[in-house]
Amino acid sequence: MAQLHPWSRYVAIGDSFTEGIGDPEPQSPGGHRGWADRVAEQLALRTDDFAYANLAVRGRLLKQIAEQQVEPALALRPDLISVSAGGNDIIRPGTDPDQVAERFEELVVQLRSNGATVLMFNGPDIGMTPVLRRVRGKVAIYNENLRAIASKHDAIVADMWKLRELRDPQMWDRDRLHFSPMGHHTIAIMALEALGVEHDLEPREPELMPRRSWRQARVDDLGWAREYLVPWVVRRIRHQSSGDHITPKRPDASHPHR
Repeated sequence: MAQLHPWSRYVAIGDSFTEGIGDPEPQSPGGHRGWADRVAEQLALRTDDFAYANLAVRGRLLKQIAEQQVEPALALRPDLISVSAGGNDIIRPGTDPDQVAERFEELVVQLRSNGATVLMFNGPDIGMTPVLRRVRGKVAIYNENLRAIASKHDAIVADMWKLRELRDPQMWDRDRLHFSPMGHHTIAIMALEALGVEHDLEPREPELMPRRSWRQARVDDLGWAREYLVPWVVRRIRHQSSGDHITPKRPDASHPHR
């Protein structure tokens, strides 16, 4: 018999990471599956009358998540809330990880106000990622702040930084900003284990990839910059977001059918 757990209503809030970008699946609401859907599906197998909502929207900054998602999330009366927020703030030039963490703590206080279990995600180690490696130090500082916040407010941390499997390029989408289906699957396993929930998900091993020559690596990097990095920078300059005009994929709590 599957091990039971104490939760019956799970709400996920955040940005593209929680929306599931990088893990396309036409049958899923919004056209993306992601780690949160996978976690909800496993939780639903281990309790009766389970409901799940996902209010995350790509491109959202921490302030937008606090203003647009927290109140609707609490209105759904969850006993489990997952939150990943602040990543889009941290990667922007000039942001202070300590100040971002202070705003994140205010958000966590709100989420804990009704006694729900809060599952927090810290940032992955992006030292091997082009461009983003420049903010690795900021991510590390932010992560230490998040650990302190979790300890203070009795939240659970899903530790992305120590998930070394994410260093493999196959864990990332082609845009190198979001996780691939394998990455989302791996993160779902880690999240369930952080919650102490038994699950049926088996680890997926990346395939052995042929070594690229220096020349091929440079060609790939230039192609990536042209296709993904430049449009991202242009959106920042124009104060546009990939989430403009996007609505939550699962705004109401319901059973996470596959």
